[in-house]
Amino acid sequence: MKIAELSRQSGVAVPTIKYYLREGLLPPGERSAPNQASYDERHLRRLRLIRALVELAQVPVAGVRAVLEAVDSPTMPLHDQIGAAHRAITPRRELRSTVDTRAAAAAEVEELLTRRGWSVTANAPALATLVDTVAAFRALGQDHLVAFLDSYAEAVERFTELEIAAVQSRETTDQVAESVVIGTILGETLISSLRLLAQESISAQRLKPSS
Repeated sequence: MKIAELSRQSGVAVPTIKYYLREGLLPPGERSAPNQASYDERHLRRLRLIRALVELAQVPVAGVRAVLEAVDSPTMPLHDQIGAAHRAITPRRELRSTVDTRAAAAAEVEELLTRRGWSVTANAPALATLVDTVAAFRALGQDHLVAFLDSYAEAVERFTELEIAAVQSRETTDQVAESVVIGTILGETLISSLRLLAQESISAQRLKPSS
């Protein structure tokens, strides 16, 4: 297909496609004339992946490049490809807490990981976020919510097993990366929405005054 058709099918403007080409995020098309190139399904899928990273996850170009380099690596294991995607799309949040409170929270989280048998790298962005969140709960006097940490972890582990199995079933590396990115972004939204709906329903059953 020509670039105009690629733009129509992907929903990405032609100037943006040309920018991705210049930045090396999108592989060049096959030259059909001095000023013309043809594109195929591979370019369309890559554009959709880039669009998900940039528009949904709001990943900067440098982060997008890191993900795509991992995806295109012929030697990088799937586990490391998933890790590269996670690090690019996981926002780094910092919640203020005292040194002592954060140290105590870090110890709690470390104990949780040990109990669950989770293998997590020390520089995982989500790990720092979890520690900061537990510290914030403690600082706000919400110790009873921290008590649910194991229950949360158990529930998350169950559906994550399903997610990883679904990722492994994809046929190509682009499809794998796309599944990770879209699944992580929209999966979080899905889980959050279901949780809020469940809270509303259970609250109505248990806390709403009878009329």
